[in-house]
Amino acid sequence: MAATLDLNADVGEGFGRWELGDDDAVLATVTSANVACGFHAGDPATMTRTVRTAHARGVGIGAHVSYRDLAGFGRRYVDATEAELTGDVVYQIGALQAIARSVGAHVGYVKPHGALYNTIASDERHARAVITAVQLVDPALPLVGLAGSPLLETARAAGLTVVAEVFADRAYTPAGTLVPRREPGAVLHDPQEVAERVVRWARTGAMTAVDGSQVRVRGESVCVHGDSPGAVEMARAVRSGLEDAGITLRPFRGADPR
Repeated sequence: MAATLDLNADVGEGFGRWELGDDDAVLATVTSANVACGFHAGDPATMTRTVRTAHARGVGIGAHVSYRDLAGFGRRYVDATEAELTGDVVYQIGALQAIARSVGAHVGYVKPHGALYNTIASDERHARAVITAVQLVDPALPLVGLAGSPLLETARAAGLTVVAEVFADRAYTPAGTLVPRREPGAVLHDPQEVAERVVRWARTGAMTAVDGSQVRVRGESVCVHGDSPGAVEMARAVRSGLEDAGITLRPFRGADPR
């Protein structure tokens, strides 16, 4: 059974007067915060407010970088060149780093969002672009990626620290990949069911796939989506379940903002 785990959520995903999710409540529950950097959501004021709150609560701060797809919330593939994508990721990390410095915090890791996250799990070209961007900005920044994906080995071979991530509220295929959001049952909504599923995984190392089979998944961080309906209740249920199981929750290495 895992002795310690990180619990992360995507936050700061509003824009202007539009808000998505209850970031304040989520940040009172998780140990790491993936902050939108402006390309799928987020703006300077939202980013500053989110980082300030996370820092005040001792929550790890990560750059949640995306394809340049504000209209599609970063969930659409963008056929950018490697150079273009590297520049876009460098830009986003740098923006969040500047905002973090302005409130006395720092960015401790990078986690791609949406279509970019799913694409680089297996696409070598865009994976190289993201890895190069992290190396250019700060090669000490850990890169968060899908547990079991080729990305993690590629990034590790390039000298980056990697953090394997599992998803509390997403369904898994028998191959250990995430069920695409367009398919029925891809996103789980029952907080108690999700909490029990995560605790079972933490104890056994296996996730139940959509066909009922057990998939071995090794991870250090558990994600609960901050934009999902009932995200706060789900995050609280997962945290409570893990703590009741004797698992310590804290930011993974490199994510502590202090």
